[in-house]
Amino acid sequence: MTDQTELFPVSDADLSRLRDRLAAAADRRGLLDIAYRVVDSPIGPLLLAATDRGLVRVAFESEGFDAVLDTLATKVSPSILSAPARLDPIAVQLDDYFAHRRQRFDVPLDFRLSSGFRQIVQQYLPTIGYGHTQSYREVAESVGNPNAVRAVGSACATNPLPVVVPCHRVLRSDGSLGGYLGGLAAKTALLDLEGVA
Repeated sequence: MTDQTELFPVSDADLSRLRDRLAAAADRRGLLDIAYRVVDSPIGPLLLAATDRGLVRVAFESEGFDAVLDTLATKVSPSILSAPARLDPIAVQLDDYFAHRRQRFDVPLDFRLSSGFRQIVQQYLPTIGYGHTQSYREVAESVGNPNAVRAVGSACATNPLPVVVPCHRVLRSDGSLGGYLGGLAAKTALLDLEGVA
C-alpha cells in the first residue's frame, strides 16, 4: 500500500497556511476561545496565550508548554488553537522590550487565572517602573496589607503573566533575588536588561 504523503506531498508552508486558515475561520465563527503561539526571546522560548479579554498566559519552556495548554483547557476552555496572528501585538511588544525600545506593555490582560489577594498583587506589579524594584514588603504595604509579605511572594511565584506583569522587579528586603517561575537566570537577565544594578 502506498503512503498518502507520497501521492500528495504537503510542504511545511502549505501546512502553515492551512493552520492559519483554520484559525481564522474558527476565530470568525466564535469557536476559538484561546489562541496561542510560541515566540523566541533572549530568555528562551515563551508561550503566549490570549482569550477575547486579553493576554491570559505567558509561560517559560521549563514549565512544559503542553502542561500549560492542558491547564488552560481545564481552567478556561478546551477551545484552544495555535493562532499566531491574534498574538502579533504582544509578540511585537515583547520584541521591542527585549530590544530596549519599550518599557511598558500596552495590551489587554486577562487575570482570570488568579483571584483574591494574588490577583490584587499581580494587578499592582505593572506600577513598578521599568528599571526599578520593590521588596516583597514594599509591595505588601502598597496593596494595603503590610503583614502579607509571604502572600506577596506566593502571588509573584504564581504570576501567570511573567515579563508582561513584571514580578521580576520584586526582590527580598536584603536585595537578593528571591525565586522566579522562569528560574533565577531569567530573572537576572530581565533585571540586567532593565539596567537594575
